[in-house]
Amino acid sequence: MKRYLSFLMLIILLFSACSKNKAELTTEQKLALADEQYARGKYSKAAILYDEISFERKSAATAYATLRLADSYFAMNKFTDARLKYQQFIDGFPDHTNAADAYFRIALCYFEESLKPPYDQTETVAAIETFGIFLERFPKDSRYERSLEYIRRAQYKLIEKKYENGYIYYKMKDYSAALMYFDEVIALGNTDALDRKSLYYSAKLHLHQKNHEAANAAYTRLKSRYPGSKEAQKLEKEFN
Repeated sequence: MKRYLSFLMLIILLFSACSKNKAELTTEQKLALADEQYARGKYSKAAILYDEISFERKSAATAYATLRLADSYFAMNKFTDARLKYQQFIDGFPDHTNAADAYFRIALCYFEESLKPPYDQTETVAAIETFGIFLERFPKDSRYERSLEYIRRAQYKLIEKKYENGYIYYKMKDYSAALMYFDEVIALGNTDALDRKSLYYSAKLHLHQKNHEAANAAYTRLKSRYPGSKEAQKLEKEFN
């Protein structure tokens, strides 16, 4: 029994010592441990340590820890949490040498948060705006071209949204509303699948509404831009 009690006391003492050592870690030691966890892909564990350090309010360590906390959330695909922390970093350290990283990542978070075209595109619009802010503030940054590409992708998603809206109204037989969206896509002047399909439905709907002039204009444009397309072939009998 005595041996059992002695062993139990030893375990308790060891546990207490470990807890005490953990509590006595310096900021530098915490940072080193957090960086080690981050490098090993243990982002959740790293985030806990970075969060602790960011609350210590120790100048350079706070700035670094806040940015790395945001990076940890980003690596875990927690884009909303990451975006808020990047914004906190910018608000607290607007002139920091890593400010460009935070601005770029905020825009990227919005892009990653954005939903598929049939759904609400609030985050897509925010991504375009925040990438624009990044380009304006850091025109010589090496990520300039990448930002433009993200803007183009986001803008195309908005075009897809217009087409999806048109198609939904078409299925609901609200043809006037459908035409409005299809014509908005056509007016952009792109040469792609969305333009081709919008021309098809525009011609079809104008014909249904007996607006033969507009129907012929859409069909002629469809044949000219996409000769031999299945959409043009489907309409050929009706217009000939």
